[in-house]
Amino acid sequence: MPIPESFLEELNSRTDIVDLVSSYVALTKKGNKYWGLCPFHSEKTASFSVSPDRQMYYCFGCHKGGGAINFVMELEGLGFVDAVDVLAKRAGLQMPETTPGDSSTRKKRERMLSLNKEAARWFHANLSLPEARDGVTYFRNRALSPRTITRFGLGYALEGWDNLIRAMAEKGFEKAELLEAGLAVKNSNGRIYDRFRHRVMFPIIDVRGNVIGFGGRVLDDSVPKYLNSPDTLVFNKSRNLFALNMAKKTSLGRIILTEGYMDTIALHQAGFDCAVASLGTSLTEDHVKLLSNYTSEVVISYDGDQAGIKAAQRAISLLSKTGMKVRVLKMKNAKDPDEFIKKFGPAAFADLLEESDNDVEYRLNQVKSKYDLTADDQRISYLKEAAAVVARLDSPVEREVYSTRVAELAGLSSAAMQEEVKRLRSKSRWKQRKVEERRALSPAQASQPEDRSLRYDNVPSAKAEEGVIRLLLLDEDFYEPAQSLKPEEFSSPTWGKIFSLLMEHWKQGTPCTGASLAAYLTPEEMSLLARIREVPESVGQGRQAMADYIHAIQRQRTADNDEALMKFRYSKKSNGGT
Repeated sequence: MPIPESFLEELNSRTDIVDLVSSYVALTKKGNKYWGLCPFHSEKTASFSVSPDRQMYYCFGCHKGGGAINFVMELEGLGFVDAVDVLAKRAGLQMPETTPGDSSTRKKRERMLSLNKEAARWFHANLSLPEARDGVTYFRNRALSPRTITRFGLGYALEGWDNLIRAMAEKGFEKAELLEAGLAVKNSNGRIYDRFRHRVMFPIIDVRGNVIGFGGRVLDDSVPKYLNSPDTLVFNKSRNLFALNMAKKTSLGRIILTEGYMDTIALHQAGFDCAVASLGTSLTEDHVKLLSNYTSEVVISYDGDQAGIKAAQRAISLLSKTGMKVRVLKMKNAKDPDEFIKKFGPAAFADLLEESDNDVEYRLNQVKSKYDLTADDQRISYLKEAAAVVARLDSPVEREVYSTRVAELAGLSSAAMQEEVKRLRSKSRWKQRKVEERRALSPAQASQPEDRSLRYDNVPSAKAEEGVIRLLLLDEDFYEPAQSLKPEEFSSPTWGKIFSLLMEHWKQGTPCTGASLAAYLTPEEMSLLARIREVPESVGQGRQAMADYIHAIQRQRTADNDEALMKFRYSKKSNGGT
């Protein structure tokens, strides 16, 4: 193992999982657990639990679970060693020396972040050079103040093929490192040159303050107009948002979602320090999960063209699943927030925010814009499509209000509209009930792990194996009777592996906790472990339960062996053997 167990034990003892998780997720205590909206999938009702006594988390919705290390791995998209490094820095511990092969990814990650920081400083410093006058002129024409330029670390990539390569070489960075960081490109002839040339530069900074990538805008007619860093060891455009490192600190109570760097920067300069932008990609589920960690309200402020309308509708679909309040800005006499603020000022934009449609109003208005309500056939199509939007609302009050509004617009009685909505909801409930009935008729399927690679070949034995592991994690007194079992008697390779680990550590006098098994198990195995720990088990009846579990495992093992023997004998007989 690359990291000493003693260090991991110390790290686990210094890390309170409730404190860790609550720095990302709003938690509420109920009983002996804490609950919140899951950061790993979109949901409206909290199904994510954190257990302080077990130092583990588990989501009853998406079934992810584990300890502190797993939480950081999953949320930050890190490997095991990198996640330990994050927690070590948080706990004030010095990471121990590991073998070169095991620490290479962590060191490469740190080196890449250092390179990005130096590149960002170089791009920014270039603005003071005569050769950067085009970049300075661009920022001046966009009405950006020197303070804003400095605050966002904006810069300029000089013309020429290898200015950045040579500048970073002076800092000790090699061409291969710039290639890996996406700062350089190799052509078909093997020549390596700067990726960003004659562009104004926007450093992309993560929520921990690390420069993870860059966006660059051309200053002529070159294409592409905007060029972003490719995905690297430290950068994934689908899991990061521009300026979220600043917006997460806002006191405005909402986050404004824009389409680009300049809209976001213009809003911050105007006093709306809650603006963010996606990075050259449509809003993703990962973006939504990230936003839900920092706000309960999102205002979508996209361009009013067809592309912007389509992007807004997609964003609404993703954001509304989380239970966040979603509003959509109706831009008047301007194509984007930057232009609006320049024309009418920050106060007018603040008024526009307050007048913004909620997501239901926006969707209904978009439906209405598709039809001519003076024509009967189109009015009917409008009513059917609008009813489908209203039927998806959870609140009966909202359904009644919007049903009435739609009916009035189409010249229909409110009662008829509500009847159509009711019909659609009944149809949806019927479909859901059929799905649930199919699941109920397959209890063996319900007992299977979520991850198909861990599925059970022998469900009765695997359920007993779960019970053995659960008891071992509950109390050390159960290790003694469990010695009569052997790992090879387990039908599930996962439970056999965990049993072997637990028994080995117990014999050495260093019993494992559930959270400390993260060093040996995959995230999927840790999630399965977290799931079985949520099943109630009585310590008082534990001795008898352990005996029953062991008997069930060994009985199933014997039955499997008998069946295999019968098949072997039948096969021999069929082939003429004696």
